Amino acid sequence: MTTGTLVLIAAVWGALTGALLPRAAYRFAVPSGEPWRAHCPDGRHPVRGWLGGVRCGHCAHDAGDGDADGSGRSGEAGGGQGFVPVASYQPYAPSALLLAAVGALVCAALAAATGTRPELAVWLLLAPVGVLLAAVDLRVQRLPDPLTLPLAAAALALLGLAALLPEHAGHWRTALQGALALAAGYYALYRLNPGGMGFGDVKLAVGTGAVLGWYGWPTVLLGTFAGFLLGALYGGVLVLARRADRKTAVPFGPFLLAGALAGLLIGAYAA
Repeated sequence: MTTGTLVLIAAVWGALTGALLPRAAYRFAVPSGEPWRAHCPDGRHPVRGWLGGVRCGHCAHDAGDGDADGSGRSGEAGGGQGFVPVASYQPYAPSALLLAAVGALVCAALAAATGTRPELAVWLLLAPVGVLLAAVDLRVQRLPDPLTLPLAAAALALLGLAALLPEHAGHWRTALQGALALAAGYYALYRLNPGGMGFGDVKLAVGTGAVLGWYGWPTVLLGTFAGFLLGALYGGVLVLARRADRKTAVPFGPFLLAGALAGLLIGAYAA
């Protein structure tokens, strides 16, 4: 299989999986301590399942009854006395197109860097979870345990399987050590400054440390540095734009993941 074909297949995989993430992102995007969302924004209809879009078909149907002018008013809904606001049946974020585009770009880049080595299958399976985590953290500054913990376990388990296959370019032992070391480092930062580092970041560091550790300690250091650099640059831009100050909380998960991606791409190219 040529590199171009592999990259194309990976991009299609990333786009398809990314397009399935909006519903999960909507349901997980709640403040810490609150239950996962189970209803549409109006609270009128349940949102079932975790994969797919987030357009509420029930609200759209209710709004469409007697809605000849497209205003969203309905004489049937609510006993014929109310109307369904447009926002209740419009797709509620995040955008499936945006998540699909990000997924396609991430997976294509991973395929281009890794080639046909068996660990590529691991990266492609983990990438949609990373995209979902970034989307949730950007919205509510939360990294849900049902995503971070399985990500860490899956990374170590799948890399263990990849290590048994021929032509792999990494080491499972350093993947395990990287997971433990990065988690320990982030835990120390969390203890020193709980307001600047969330415990969700510590749990996410287990998974990112595993994938970075696969290619060795230089990759772990590079990916970690890249994450902090990207986070600092983002915070600096916000301060310069007067949209934040030095005490403003910034979601770090997306930058931790972006740094891990950068380190992983360089490590895969160099392997």
